[in-house]
Amino acid sequence: EATLDLAERRRIRSAIRELQRQELERDEEALASKRFRPERGSHRQDDKENWPRSQRLEEEQQAALAALSRQLEAISDVEELTKLLRAAGEYEERKLIRAAIRKLRAEEIEAAALAGNRQSRR
Repeated sequence: EATLDLAERRRIRSAIRELQRQELERDEEALASKRFRPERGSHRQDDKENWPRSQRLEEEQQAALAALSRQLEAISDVEELTKLLRAAGEYEERKLIRAAIRKLRAEEIEAAALAGNRQSRR
């Protein structure tokens, strides 16, 4: 602002933008180095030791959910499914049960619509 030469002002503004860009890059690099810094201590070793156990638990949970899914396919009563939903404790179980309820209700609506179409034809 002190200089009247427009070319000098442009150079100064350009230099200021370059300094701001460099500062922003340094900040981003610092953030990236913090974000991807490897874990230290025995916590990482504990994770390695517990990994097979957690994988086994995950497989057991998937098997239980598959069994529940087969059981839900055999149920054709919304009230019974609602009781199961209230008794379920795990999120994934409730999710499967809600999906089964939605499927049954959609089938009921479709059956009612087909029955209505048959009635209107007569």
